[in-house]
Amino acid sequence: MRLNGLKPAPGSKSARHRVGRGIGSGWGKTAGLGHKGQRARAGGYHKVGFEGGQMPLHRRLPKRGFVSPTRDATAEVRLSDLQRMKATEIDLAALKAERVVPGSVLEAKVILSGKLERKIALTGVKASKGAKAAIEAAGGSYVAPPEKPKKEKKVKEKKAKKAEGEPAEQSADKAKE
Repeated sequence: MRLNGLKPAPGSKSARHRVGRGIGSGWGKTAGLGHKGQRARAGGYHKVGFEGGQMPLHRRLPKRGFVSPTRDATAEVRLSDLQRMKATEIDLAALKAERVVPGSVLEAKVILSGKLERKIALTGVKASKGAKAAIEAAGGSYVAPPEKPKKEKKVKEKKAKKAEGEPAEQSADKAKE
């Protein structure tokens, strides 16, 4: 056997269909598109998954699970990661500088995983109860980040007046005076 004598097995290769090239080819006249209808026309196809107006399968099936809108904005940091860091004063900027967390992260939380055997000062980063205890047990200190103020719901003036016992009509008349 020689390389120049190699050929594919008989019947394994067939010529491509030359569609719409006369009656003798077997793919002439309608060129495999059938008679009339949307699929026979030029530009007559619909998008993938279109079912003729019927609700498509991908919309009939329920959506599953929950995707947190802040999943990319927060990161978990293990105590073992803090042990490997060179810095002793650790905040979010230090975590980003040593690439413990990605640069796009807005906040981080230290969790109890691994061992911390050196003294560190953790500031401006959240920490679990167990992580706080481990940091303080190693002789370090922890300063929690300032809490974000919660948004208060706006209460309509009428509802506030009704709660006080004064009818809404009288309060509207007093406002005019």
